[in-house]
Amino acid sequence: MSNNTPKTLDNDLLKQVFVHNLNRIYFGKCYLDKHLEHLKGLASFTALQQAIQEFWDDIKKQIERMNKVYTLINEIPSDKNCNPIKSIVKDEFCLDEEQTLPVLLDMDIMLYLQLLEHINITSCHMLIMVAKQLNYAEAQQLLTECKDESIDNDELFTLISKEYIIAD
Repeated sequence: MSNNTPKTLDNDLLKQVFVHNLNRIYFGKCYLDKHLEHLKGLASFTALQQAIQEFWDDIKKQIERMNKVYTLINEIPSDKNCNPIKSIVKDEFCLDEEQTLPVLLDMDIMLYLQLLEHINITSCHMLIMVAKQLNYAEAQQLLTECKDESIDNDELFTLISKEYIIAD
């Protein structure tokens, strides 16, 4: 641990940590919301297209919840810092490269979306812990709902992957 890092964070520093990480996930979700139509159009499997739509619907709900969190804590979203989630979304694992087999692109899409969901699950978990420390009970509940949706979406993409891989 750096000599400049306190052993425990006071409420002011905890709030800074909370807002910083909320901004990262929020702007990643906003960027993703604007680009999922393209991603959905790349998918060849109908079940995957439907899952992407469900994922997209959940993203919209999560953005609404995070807007409520900002209101609850009297903060305004700020995109001033580097946003690694936005960078991952921009990269898209080279999904626009032509594949010889549609299944390769579909599997890449699922891998990409599951990676994003794992980032969201981890981020929400940390934000929930900080919200609890700051006594942001309503924000904690809203973030728990976001986390639960991300877990469900991760499981949905896993089930669809199994449809490609496991024969009955």
